[in-house]
Amino acid sequence: MKKWHIFSGGELSDTDFIEILAGEPVICADRGLHHAQKLGITPDIIVGDFDSFKGKLPENTDILRSIPEKDDTDTMLAVKLAIDRGAKQILLYGALGGRFDHTIANIQTLKYGQEHGCDIRIMDSQNEIMLQTAGTMRYKRREEWYFSVFAYSEKLEINRLTGVKYPLSDAGITASFPIGVSNEIIEAEAELSIGSGTALVIFSKKAECQAENLS
Repeated sequence: MKKWHIFSGGELSDTDFIEILAGEPVICADRGLHHAQKLGITPDIIVGDFDSFKGKLPENTDILRSIPEKDDTDTMLAVKLAIDRGAKQILLYGALGGRFDHTIANIQTLKYGQEHGCDIRIMDSQNEIMLQTAGTMRYKRREEWYFSVFAYSEKLEINRLTGVKYPLSDAGITASFPIGVSNEIIEAEAELSIGSGTALVIFSKKAECQAENLS
């Protein structure tokens, strides 16, 4: 399944984790173009109202301009465009940090992708954020990373969560109580089986490992 890559305009200081293979489409949402340019990447498409990007737009790239007075964020426009063109998997960079309202908007954009049959994830060097609905998913253990599960919907019914330090069975958790924060996968993989609702699943690198990366 071909991956699509979207650069948003939030913080993105460490880019070593990004791997874009030949033939995988790249979309930049407004200021996200700065991130792509720093990596020497010429995007296939640029979308936005260009209220935050300052500089010369590249030639030989599709540019889709919007007006500032619109319902969708520039990132949402990029996600909708990718899905309209057949994307089933999207990796979203530069979607965290900076303006917190944009961070929340980008997390809510994950729901749009999920509702349209797309595996969409927000990624930076310290976090990977995704949604899971009813069914069973397995998540591989990552050394020195936390594994958190939150209720994205008002209520989340977990049939079982195994392979972790704090397992759950036949548990109902709500959006008002973050009981699933800072868990850890202690086996080769965790298994999360959801009966109903939507889970916000987050891998986060432990603070001491973040400090080592900055040293």
